[in-house]
Amino acid sequence: MCGLVGIVGHEPVNQAIYDALTVLQHRGQDAAGIMTDDGGRLRVRKGNGLVRDVFQERHMLKLAGNVGLGHVRYPTAGSSSLSEAQPFYVNSPYGICLAHNGNLVNMDELKRLVEQHDHRHLNTNSDSEVLLNVFAHELGKHAANGVKPQQILDAVEALYKRCSGGYAVVAMIIGYGIVAFRDPHGIRPLVLGIRETPNGVEHMVASESVALDAVGFELERDILPGEAVFIDKRGYLHSRQTSARVGYTPCIFEFVYFARPDSIIDNLSVYKARMRMGERLAAKILRVRPDHDIDVVIPIPDTSRTAAMQVAQGLGVKYREGFIKNRYIGRTFIMPEQSARKASVRKKLNAIGLEFQGKNVMLVDDSVVRGTTSQQIIDMAREAGAKKVYFASAAPPVRYPNVYGIDMPAAGELVAAGRTVEQVQRKIGADWLVYQDLDDLVQAVRHEKAGVDGFDTSCFSGEYVTGDVSRAYLDALEVIRSNSAKARRDAKVRAEELDDDTMQVASGL
Repeated sequence: MCGLVGIVGHEPVNQAIYDALTVLQHRGQDAAGIMTDDGGRLRVRKGNGLVRDVFQERHMLKLAGNVGLGHVRYPTAGSSSLSEAQPFYVNSPYGICLAHNGNLVNMDELKRLVEQHDHRHLNTNSDSEVLLNVFAHELGKHAANGVKPQQILDAVEALYKRCSGGYAVVAMIIGYGIVAFRDPHGIRPLVLGIRETPNGVEHMVASESVALDAVGFELERDILPGEAVFIDKRGYLHSRQTSARVGYTPCIFEFVYFARPDSIIDNLSVYKARMRMGERLAAKILRVRPDHDIDVVIPIPDTSRTAAMQVAQGLGVKYREGFIKNRYIGRTFIMPEQSARKASVRKKLNAIGLEFQGKNVMLVDDSVVRGTTSQQIIDMAREAGAKKVYFASAAPPVRYPNVYGIDMPAAGELVAAGRTVEQVQRKIGADWLVYQDLDDLVQAVRHEKAGVDGFDTSCFSGEYVTGDVSRAYLDALEVIRSNSAKARRDAKVRAEELDDDTMQVASGL
């Protein structure tokens, strides 16, 4: 999962891109990058770490230009190599920079075609670099005699015919402007913003509307599935709804967990969706256990807070903050090694004993993925004096891997995969475990005015909206995403970085 920003302005855009990336930091804490077009000269800074750590004042001063794009990254393949930090760049044709959020499910075949038929070189294992080279190849074919808006949109339409999966893309063609597009199903989010200035209209694209809010842009609309938008360097917008669109099915996990509650994506309020999740979860609890003995509802901070408040209200019991979160610890289910996740949970949360002592506590979380965090939090609640610990998930059981850009574990590492609810309950140590029903989740997120056809619910249902996710692909993904495979990749990255440091010391750099 990653965060994207692209701006075409009439003044330098470096600070606006930086500010936008800071509010999208929740979408990627592994690496960050900014590229700007300084009168036809590419300016770039990217590195591993948080936005605030990657960009210092000296870097910002060099990122001149009125057109630019930025990216924050989580590695869906588990690698933290600096070589895979985005945006990526190729110099032919015209010079193209690209930032991508998502995952191509036909990457292996595309990679082979890009290298053998398009005769383009790939330097990383990133599907984002493959996507960049597909776009560059198609742009070279369609704009061989010069770049015009319609030829750029033609190149995107040709790309749609070759790429399958979930993807939102922002690309900068140096000297011309920014192009943005979204997969034909609209799985990954991308919004379009506008700002009136004394010098004219400025446009911005981003993964979530909060990025627009942060820098004073107004949310104009979502970029639609299969739509390509080109904003030229003068600020004029050109768009095309291509024939590639086959549906409007955004990823429902954005609303469960990833997106910020103050975002509006696909005409849907994340905050209101989470409120309705809590209402429906409370209704299920009352339906299953009308004579419950719950004394207090406590959220697992932060994403479950909105749903937990509605659960408490629906049950007619107290809502309390029972855990204090250390905000300087990253998300745990995406950490590459199990030992790192285990070590981080108690550093991340601390229980307030008086809210647990002698009470029957209902803990509410947005979802249960590996179950490791849930188990440790339940243990913490018992240690704090809880008499009984019940656990409620605002989402259904996660039983299948996400293949469209969220770095969920291998299926064999999902606690609900191959287990009943009662078995998961015993595994995490809860006195009772209740999950949201999938139909209730869909109804909680859906709104009749949004215009979506449905949602990608694949991690809950095992039904993949692109229709081309085979058993063989999932088996290969199981190997790639396993803890052992990620550990090997991370060890290789550390060794490469050590070699680089040694070479720099030897050369006096």
